[in-house]
Amino acid sequence: MLSVNGTVPRDIIEWRFAADDAEVSLDVLRGGLEVTIEIEKRAGEPLGAEVSSAVFDRVRTCDNHCEFCFIYQLPKGLRRSLYLKDDDYRLSFLYGNFTTLTRFTEADLERVVTERLSPLNVSIHATDPEVRNRMLKNPRGGMSLRWLRALLDHGIAVRGQVVLCPGVNDSEVFERTMAGVLDQYPELESVAVVPLGLSRFNAESAMRLHTVAEARAMVHAITEWQQVFLRTLGRRMVFAADEYYLMAGLPFPEAAEYEGFHMHEDGIGMARTFEAEFRGEASAPTGVQSGFFAWVDGAPAAGYRAPRNPAGDTGLRGSSPGETVGLQLTPRRDAPIGVLTGVFGAQVIGPLVQSLGRADIRVIPVPNEFFGGNTSVTGLMVGADIARVLSDEPAGHRYLLPDVCLSEGRFLDGTTITDLPHPVEVVPTDGIALRRALGAPSLEPVA
Repeated sequence: MLSVNGTVPRDIIEWRFAADDAEVSLDVLRGGLEVTIEIEKRAGEPLGAEVSSAVFDRVRTCDNHCEFCFIYQLPKGLRRSLYLKDDDYRLSFLYGNFTTLTRFTEADLERVVTERLSPLNVSIHATDPEVRNRMLKNPRGGMSLRWLRALLDHGIAVRGQVVLCPGVNDSEVFERTMAGVLDQYPELESVAVVPLGLSRFNAESAMRLHTVAEARAMVHAITEWQQVFLRTLGRRMVFAADEYYLMAGLPFPEAAEYEGFHMHEDGIGMARTFEAEFRGEASAPTGVQSGFFAWVDGAPAAGYRAPRNPAGDTGLRGSSPGETVGLQLTPRRDAPIGVLTGVFGAQVIGPLVQSLGRADIRVIPVPNEFFGGNTSVTGLMVGADIARVLSDEPAGHRYLLPDVCLSEGRFLDGTTITDLPHPVEVVPTDGIALRRALGAPSLEPVA
């Protein structure tokens, strides 16, 4: 494809806007010849062409050097695409990636406002310019938040994020950040506070894990600020990642306190939504989780942010939910079941499975030795760790694997489910799908 209606689209957003016209002129290269194809159709009717990537020009890479960046903590030898750092507002709109806005320009602002590319996700980390400069290791870090103010001034919905690094932007710095949000950016849709994730390959001496006391202190501070925002703005604004409650050994907030789960894809309220889905209190999954770095390698990931997104119907999945892949014999449907999940996931799923009162179902936590550190989320499980755990499990059982740890059929370590010692059934990562896969009696959703 050379051009659409005389212009070369830069990305899937421009492609979709052009292809939605009632009259579309395509300049294509076919068999070495340039051909023009004129198409007449209903406005908005799909063109019938598939695209292989979300960005047709070059992904805008990140020029920050954050000590807490997980890409710097990846081991050597993974596929090259996993080491690409993006700071592209288009991928923020399409996939929910976070942008720091340090490479944002006037032209970008004009396009976002004109085409209403909303919502966007912005990494804030700290509103103190000096602290933000230091965290991003970029002299533009502090002043780039002026773009956040400009986006909000033009009515663009923005969801913020703070990656909390102990001893860096917690305690007094966090208090100043929350005060800065209230004073300078009260129109933010929400702010997610997530703990620093460390792998065993981390080489930054200033980065360390949260202690239990620090995790509890953060939950307490966030709860207090929720009350401040609630009194001032009428909404809670700031939310702690589920990991904080698991690390601190504290109960999750009630579902109503998440105010619509705006930051579900950032690990905010996943436990509560999963519980509601599993218990039949939700008629549909809250959202499809596309996994870590799911957009790389070209094909768009499943789970775009909103139905209004112009690329919303181009998602691809790595494997069919419920499908057992491989040449091994499929276990009997009435065989004992093992639910594979991350260490944190097991803390959430375990009590729900126990509530079924069935001795033939067990939850199998998969410790993440590949990444190490505090890596415990299900989406970062890799084939090597799953294979190690499965090798100690009996043959002939049904093993359920959440699709969130797969991207285009591969784990992050490059292996596939055909490399596992036992066949597995890949199921969507939501409570409704798990209950169905377990063969539990269906529940009527509460109206």
